[in-house]
Amino acid sequence: MTGTIRVGIGGWTYEPWRGVFYPDKLSQKKELEYASSKLTSIEINGTYYSGFKPETWMKWHDETPEGFVFAVKASRFCTNRKILAEGGESIGRFLDQGLTALGDKLGPINWQFMATKKFDPVDFEGFLKLLPKEKDGVRLRHALEVRSGTFDTPQFYDLAAKYGAAIVYAVDEEAPEWPRIDQPTADFRYARLMSSREDEPTGMTSAELDGIVKQTRDWAKGGDVFAYFIAGAKVRNPAAAQALIAKLT
Repeated sequence: MTGTIRVGIGGWTYEPWRGVFYPDKLSQKKELEYASSKLTSIEINGTYYSGFKPETWMKWHDETPEGFVFAVKASRFCTNRKILAEGGESIGRFLDQGLTALGDKLGPINWQFMATKKFDPVDFEGFLKLLPKEKDGVRLRHALEVRSGTFDTPQFYDLAAKYGAAIVYAVDEEAPEWPRIDQPTADFRYARLMSSREDEPTGMTSAELDGIVKQTRDWAKGGDVFAYFIAGAKVRNPAAAQALIAKLT
């Protein structure tokens, strides 16, 4: 089995992209429609800070083409807490906002943890037990983005695999202390690539992108892959994503 590799960026509203990624005279209301015509996925970041109405989720669904998939960043109120296993109410509130209106355009949910959150196997399993496999008839796929080296242990890998959650492969050259965990714990893979550079027109060199092509194709042997150019030289991320899509085609 070979999965589908989807490539994109974080969000779609960023003023410096106008005239660089977006045409100068493009209406801001048309930015999602335009971005989704050039990329194959986008990670919605605004959900980390606040919720959205069901009508907004339906609008996002309708503005994007068939086959396009969103990843959704989970609310910080679910993950930035002392005891994760007590976050059931926050998780329920996040999942109830209407995101299932995306239907088959709903990709993985990224549960991001701060670098100060250390691995506690009992509490973390309590958290994983709170994550449902489906809602409103829509499958929910969960990805775990951890930033403390305490998670770089087989005990965490085994726990993620037990609950079918992917471990986010995050690369940020400015945060070398973050663990780069490359483990197959789910039937999909999730990567956040944060090392684009402004002096490269495509964010990364052709050779560097070739390395990502090989890596994502290897991952795809086990299922779908979601790879996002996030942070780094943000102005270059759409070009990096498009260059990677071209190399994968």
